[in-house]
Amino acid sequence: MGRVTEHATADTPTPAPTDAAPTVLARSGDGVGHLTLNRPRAINALDLEMITLLTAALDAWAHDPDVAIVLLDGAGERGLCAGGDVLGLRAQIVEGRPGETSAFFRAEYALNALISEYPKPIVALADGVTMGGGIGLAGHASVRIVTERSRLAMPETRIGFTPDVGGSWLLAHAPGRTGEYLALTGATMDAADALYAGFADALVPSERLDDLRDALRTRADPGTPAELVLLFDETPGPSALEAARPWIDDAFAADTVPDIIARLRARPEPEASATADTLEQLAPTGLTVTLAAVRAARALPDLRAALAQEYGLVLWFAHTQPDLVEGIRAQLVDKDRTPAWQPATLDAVAPGIAAEALAWVPPTPLWS
Repeated sequence: MGRVTEHATADTPTPAPTDAAPTVLARSGDGVGHLTLNRPRAINALDLEMITLLTAALDAWAHDPDVAIVLLDGAGERGLCAGGDVLGLRAQIVEGRPGETSAFFRAEYALNALISEYPKPIVALADGVTMGGGIGLAGHASVRIVTERSRLAMPETRIGFTPDVGGSWLLAHAPGRTGEYLALTGATMDAADALYAGFADALVPSERLDDLRDALRTRADPGTPAELVLLFDETPGPSALEAARPWIDDAFAADTVPDIIARLRARPEPEASATADTLEQLAPTGLTVTLAAVRAARALPDLRAALAQEYGLVLWFAHTQPDLVEGIRAQLVDKDRTPAWQPATLDAVAPGIAAEALAWVPPTPLWS
């Protein structure tokens, strides 16, 4: 079992990140609290233990006068965080442990809210793969850094699920209809796309990240984290997501998923047709509910309200729908990539299913 490492001074060597070490490395010195997700072989996928350790460290530093800034990064070269422990989630559902499922999401969403509301700046390095639960960590930080290696996504519909960890809030506020596009397809963003969509604030080349870490510690002038990042910031190349806005905005403004697919088929762009192909392979229920969820999130007042909506939705999927277990099986257990969705077609989705999901009341409240 992992544990938070003892706080280190500036002169204490940082432990080498390995899977044999604690799953979260926490140390402080020179005014910086440094958190490193440390499951590199799993691309730092989050489990409940890691969430608990991250929360404990942030709680300890919130009123610590020796910590002015928090830096969040991930061990290894592959990414900040590939997402949550969906294999563990599947086991909880299959084995009938709903209390554990609720406890996991309550802890994770409380951490997402804590990051968003933290009294000190949090600088998140979304280098490499940052998806699902990783967006819940980096996407709500004060300063969100991407690199040329960054690959960001909310890919939950690929497993018959729906974006959560505050992802619906970010997606709802993306330009035009790109939020619906990203939510339904699970498409991956590079650095330019992430900046355009509002999932990141600055692009720093990966080779300069150590320099940025040092600057945060030494407080070079200018001294605020956002100003310091500008010393390393580079202008990204063109965003493919922005370039695709004409067909995305046209198609994803449609009222229903079948209407979106029909509009995509009518577009001349090859990417639009390919997107229609993708949607037709995904879980009809997940797509229907996700479209409604992103649009409902636009009317919500803040991130906490979005997290509360997501909490009801994820437990509705976990408690009442077979597609989540089947999607995880097809993608991550048997890896046959041939899920048997129930229902199998959009035409067979029950009328009012999205309204039912959004109105579902979880047995345990999110905020106690």
